[in-house]
Order: sequence, then structure tokens, then C-alpha cells
Amino acid sequence: MVISAAATVEGNNGDVRHVVPTEGQPPAGGAVPPMRTQTTEPAAEPVAAAPVAVAPVEAAWTPPSWDEVVREHADRVYRLAYRLSGNQHDAEDLTQETFIRVFRSLASYKPGTFEGWLHRITTNLFLDMARRRSRLRMEGLPEDTDRLVGDDPSPEQVYSDTHLDPDLQSALDELPPEFRAAVVLCDVEGLSYDEIGATLGVKLGTVRSRIHRGRQALRASLERRAELARKDVG
Repeated sequence: MVISAAATVEGNNGDVRHVVPTEGQPPAGGAVPPMRTQTTEPAAEPVAAAPVAVAPVEAAWTPPSWDEVVREHADRVYRLAYRLSGNQHDAEDLTQETFIRVFRSLASYKPGTFEGWLHRITTNLFLDMARRRSRLRMEGLPEDTDRLVGDDPSPEQVYSDTHLDPDLQSALDELPPEFRAAVVLCDVEGLSYDEIGATLGVKLGTVRSRIHRGRQALRASLERRAELARKDVG
């Protein structure tokens, strides 16, 4: 019969040893068979896990109130609307419609360039208005349908308020709506080509082309007006 037994002893140096008998028959006379030992190394100290960097939690964006939006941006939106439309009545309508759109979308607005968002809404509303009127004129309405005489302040008064020369505004009014929007956003509002492209939803090459052609037409109109003014003086 093969006897398998094990014992645990402690060595002089404190190591724990498992004592295992050798295989085979025990010697006659019941003598204790020779033993072999297995040394178990002390367990290594657990390594502490490196601390994990936790990104700071950004505070949730709180949309401004209606009063704050109007108070901070109404003047700028109106100036842009006036420079695009060329008259007070349309500028007021565009401004009102812009803030209605803002009010409806403010809760779902993703934080970004708020002024750029307002530029985009105002400009797109103007272009929509211009296209609607273009279709109406194609149906036979007179050209001056949208320019009825009223009791509004004179263009000179409003131009003075918006710091835009009357001749320049009149020349802008002669441009096609797409060219006018590109020139106003670039040369009056100071937007970059990339910002204008995002506002109008067109490629950079289209932005450059519209600005270039719009400036050419604007320059020709201003030169023509200057020539007429010189003749009137003479």
C-alpha cells in the first residue's frame, strides 16, 4: 500500500514548509520514510491600483430667459434686419419673427456661438421673404407693392441710427438677395467666410463668388450715384 501524507512545519527563518512523503513502500520496521519538502514563498504585497483620473462634470447649460435674449441681442438683430431689408417695416417684422423662432427653439439649442445662430435665423428669414416676394412679382404684382408710403421715420433717420450711409444702403437694396446677404454679413457685420458659409448653408467657394460679384455690383452702383450727384451740383 502507498501511503501519502503531508505535514506542515515552520522553518528556522519563519518560512512555511509543506512536508510531503516520498513515493514507494515504507521501509520494514515502521521507520519513518524519508521526507522531501516544498518551500512556499511569502505572498507578495498587493499592489495598489493607480488612481483613475475623473473628468470634471460640466455644469448643465441653462438657457437664458426671454428677457435676457431680447435685452442683449435685439439691437443687433434689428440692425442686421434693416441692412438686409432696407426699410424699417420689414426690419421690424424680421426682428420679431427672429425672436419668435429663438423662443421656440431656445430649450433645444446646443451651446455654441449664440450670435452666429441669430445671424443664421435672421438671414434665412430675409432670404425666404425675398423669395416669396420674387414669386409674387412674377405673378404680375407691381414692383413697388412692398414699398408703400407710410408715417415711418425717413430712411435717413434710420440710417443714422444704424450708422450706415444712405447711398450704401440704397446700393445694397439693388443687389440680388443672396449677394446682398453675403456682402452685409462680410463687410458690415464682419463675419468670416467660414461663418458666412455656415449661416447661408453654402460652400466656401460660393461665399467667395457671391461676395466678389456683390462688391463689383455695389461699387458700380456707388460710382453711378456719385456721378449723378456731381452732375446735379454742376
